[in-house]
Amino acid sequence: MDEFEYYNELFLTYKDLIKESNREIFDLYYGENLTMQEIADLKGISKARVGTIIKNVKKNLLEYENKLKVVFNNIKLEHLLELDDLKLIKKEIKEILKGE
Repeated sequence: MDEFEYYNELFLTYKDLIKESNREIFDLYYGENLTMQEIADLKGISKARVGTIIKNVKKNLLEYENKLKVVFNNIKLEHLLELDDLKLIKKEIKEILKGE
């Protein structure tokens, strides 16, 4: 998963924890693929402010993921669905449930 996809996944998972105005700017950048200048023009703010908001949202998303590990565990579970080794699957699920 590349950086763009990763932040999109984090955003979809944790977006309700982000302030609405910042959520909209982040979605325009990552979801709608607008440039920072296009967002600045659309919102009537500086390009630097757009960059700061995006940087802060990314930082917050990473903090949420580091604490909650929702995306990490979802990726692990998706991988486990592809395995045939029931013993390994059970072991990995136990680790996920323990928070390891």
